[in-house]
Amino acid sequence: MTTAAPVKTQYEAIIGLETHCQLSTETKIFCNCSTEFGATPNQNVCPVCMGMPGVLPVLNQKVLEYAVKAGLALNCAIAPDSKFDRKQYFYPDLPKNYQISQYDLPIAEHGSLEIELTDADGNPIRKKIGITRLHMEEDAGKLVHAGSERLSGSTYSLVDYNRTGIPLIEIVSEPDIRSGVEAAEYAQEVRRIVRYLGVSDGNMQEGSLRCDVNISVRPVGQKEFGTKVEIKNMNSFNAIQRAIDYEIDRQIEAIESGERIIQETRLWEEGSQRTVSMRTKEGSSDYRYFPEPDLTPMQVPAEQLSKWKSELPELPAQKRHRYESELGLSAYDARVLTDDKSVSEYFEAAIAAKANPKQAANWVMGDISAYLNTAKLNIAEIALKPQILAELISLIEDGTISGKIAKEILPELLSKGGSAKELVESKGVKQISDKGELEKIINEVLAANPKELEQYRSGKTKLLGFFVGQVMKQTGGQADPKLTNQMMAQKLNS
Repeated sequence: MTTAAPVKTQYEAIIGLETHCQLSTETKIFCNCSTEFGATPNQNVCPVCMGMPGVLPVLNQKVLEYAVKAGLALNCAIAPDSKFDRKQYFYPDLPKNYQISQYDLPIAEHGSLEIELTDADGNPIRKKIGITRLHMEEDAGKLVHAGSERLSGSTYSLVDYNRTGIPLIEIVSEPDIRSGVEAAEYAQEVRRIVRYLGVSDGNMQEGSLRCDVNISVRPVGQKEFGTKVEIKNMNSFNAIQRAIDYEIDRQIEAIESGERIIQETRLWEEGSQRTVSMRTKEGSSDYRYFPEPDLTPMQVPAEQLSKWKSELPELPAQKRHRYESELGLSAYDARVLTDDKSVSEYFEAAIAAKANPKQAANWVMGDISAYLNTAKLNIAEIALKPQILAELISLIEDGTISGKIAKEILPELLSKGGSAKELVESKGVKQISDKGELEKIINEVLAANPKELEQYRSGKTKLLGFFVGQVMKQTGGQADPKLTNQMMAQKLNS
């Protein structure tokens, strides 16, 4: 969970994000070309996505479904009537010289999502960020800049049109964000939501989720916004935070030195950790929007909208609240467990198998998570099924094994699976909880260590740990540690 960090007190940053999510459809938005990632350049193209004369686009209905579901999950109002528009600009990666997007009648508007940060004491701070709109559009191609290694910079550019026509939703936030931390958390929450829905994989490294930031700075108390600057080229949530923090400081320094902030697009340079000017910022009038003549307006029937709404899963914020209120978990635990849908499903399956929620959370976030990171596996790929984790926790709670023994047999359960109970029996590692047997072992330990016994009874009571350790050593760690401590203390003080 991220800790909130305020901007310099005499200034206020006004931040909004434009988030592009690639939809997880098998084919492009207006043609049947594959959306496969990593294909040979210019393999997944056709006359439609290349904008050849005489061809017509046809809307992929799955794109409409995914866009509506995303809009509903973001608490947006779904437009009963919507349409596509042509956004016109010239760039080498745009073969039609225009992009089919949505302008004045987007598919969804007026929504919100909740972000969660922490204060200095670790307490959760929840904030609602408004969503201005969500609209559908097609992606452009990809330019690859190359050249001789002996020369500085690129000497030529290659273009890959495989991405042309890839379906996107663009989610535009209200200017409700006030810091880089909040912006990074907002972007992460958008990714969680689209992943929970299954409408996008949200992989930033593959370009499936991209964020542009609009940021301005104004003195605290001023109602008017400052001049807006757009930042592009941020390929991680950490980069989003650092780019915004840098730009806030840059704009404040400019204001204080009397420099005029101009409306422009800037790039984040990861190497130098700074933003640099790219071009002056276009306005909507520069794109000469007009209704797309080759696509008819869209309508979402009420019964279809109701069906799609009924198919929405429980979303991350809803899960966080439920884990805290119903399962008694801390805000931190709830946040970690709901960050990945597959982890929350595993955890909930263990709870359904009667596992203690707090103990299950500890195992999932601790030893199991460490194993996943080392083995580079998804939690759904491990051999330890949720029901067996519940069985393992039950064996600890009823005293059959100790937590130490559970940790010792966990690697085998994670890699090979099987029954925890049967594994304990086959290895003969049951916890010794029989008082008669423990008393016999305690007497043997005391008899074998007369010097330490005399020192204890002379006032060196810290030797209790030594005697308990000797019992654990003699039993191979199988003695019930709590009962051993109680009986040993009683024996020593009798």
